[in-house]
Amino acid sequence: MTRQAHAHAVPSMEDAGQLMPYSEGAETVNESLIKARPIPRISIQAFCEGNTTAEALQVAAEDRRLAKTHVSLHMGGAPAAVAHYQESPTPNLIVIESSLPRAQMLGELDKLAESCDSGTKVVIVGHVNDVILYRELLKRGVSEYLVAPVTPLQLMESISNLYNNPDSDPVGNVMAFVGAKGGVGSSTVCHNAAWTLSEVLKSNVVIADLDMAFGTTGLDFNQDPVQGIAEALGSPERLDEVLLDRLLTKCSNHLSIFAAPVVLDRDYDLSAEACTTVLDVVRQNVPFVAVDLPHTWTSWTKRILLSADEVVITAVPDLANLRNAKNIIDLLKQSRSNDGPPHLVLNMANMPKRPEISVKEFSQSLDLKPTAIIEFDVETFGQAANNGQMIEELNKKAKAVAAIHDLAMALAHRKEVRVEPKKSGMPNAFAPLLEKLKFKR
Repeated sequence: MTRQAHAHAVPSMEDAGQLMPYSEGAETVNESLIKARPIPRISIQAFCEGNTTAEALQVAAEDRRLAKTHVSLHMGGAPAAVAHYQESPTPNLIVIESSLPRAQMLGELDKLAESCDSGTKVVIVGHVNDVILYRELLKRGVSEYLVAPVTPLQLMESISNLYNNPDSDPVGNVMAFVGAKGGVGSSTVCHNAAWTLSEVLKSNVVIADLDMAFGTTGLDFNQDPVQGIAEALGSPERLDEVLLDRLLTKCSNHLSIFAAPVVLDRDYDLSAEACTTVLDVVRQNVPFVAVDLPHTWTSWTKRILLSADEVVITAVPDLANLRNAKNIIDLLKQSRSNDGPPHLVLNMANMPKRPEISVKEFSQSLDLKPTAIIEFDVETFGQAANNGQMIEELNKKAKAVAAIHDLAMALAHRKEVRVEPKKSGMPNAFAPLLEKLKFKR
């Protein structure tokens, strides 16, 4: 925010007549979550006046979207910031809360500009809805002005907008699929949902198979790739757009797979940092990344689960699945307080002769309504797996197709319009005959 940086101000609020407070124009939670994309590895220093703003910043700092950032909080507002940066270098972003009168606030910012590096961005949290003040702040290179009180989601969205160009392609959504227990069909759900997204939305989707020793992505799509995700995880710092294209296996116009090696003559001691780096590169290149997680609990599976944009838990309706699903959901609630609940898929429901917990009791125990219920259909799923096909490719009329579509659209925050058959008493084909009968009368 130097005086030379005035021309680089980023106007983000309409200045027609009266300035609308940010809080009045806040989006719904889901829309805000979509807009608040992950923020790169930057340093953020905040100078607050009151506990409310400090607490909102603290909550935002603990969110997964700011996981790479370094955030430090100070009290004292604008005067404290001016004093601090007279002796210390400025970070990438400064957040200042100020309730000072217009002239005094601008005076403090002029003093701050004398110490600021040219690349430093400044966000002001003010207490007045003043369009003249807003214009003066923009002239001084302030990137954003928010009207208190602010919420963690508003802060995250504002910071995200500063470091993610709204004119560029958005960062892709990472969707983590995990089974509540081994053998519940999480991989099958992942592959079918990802395929459906690519076909219905005509958007590029990558499936990342992280079950290194026993992954089934290659089998399910009838592919035998020579290279895959193991090469990327081995040297994550080398992965770029060119290498990514070489390592991906294209299955259709919009779907590619990052296949697992599926060999047992090597150890797979993955690092959480390597997994994060690889997924970050993939999400920069495609709108959707479906991560097929193995049923193991390691530092990297936990990291991916907690940092994903969407989480899908697949379970079958029995007691062990109920216990494990509850443990996962409780962990997500504790660590992802600014995110919506995970998506629950009840798979292989209504299996003949098997005692099982009813869908109602299962969802009540978890306090979570299933996004999709897939009924037991061993013939269709078995044949599709043996053919290397998706369920809808094999049989468009299969019961599971509608449930998978519901899940895919929920993950993309879209609604699919289904054409219902007309409920007329008589088919249209009989209309001419009826007309003739009327004419005879």
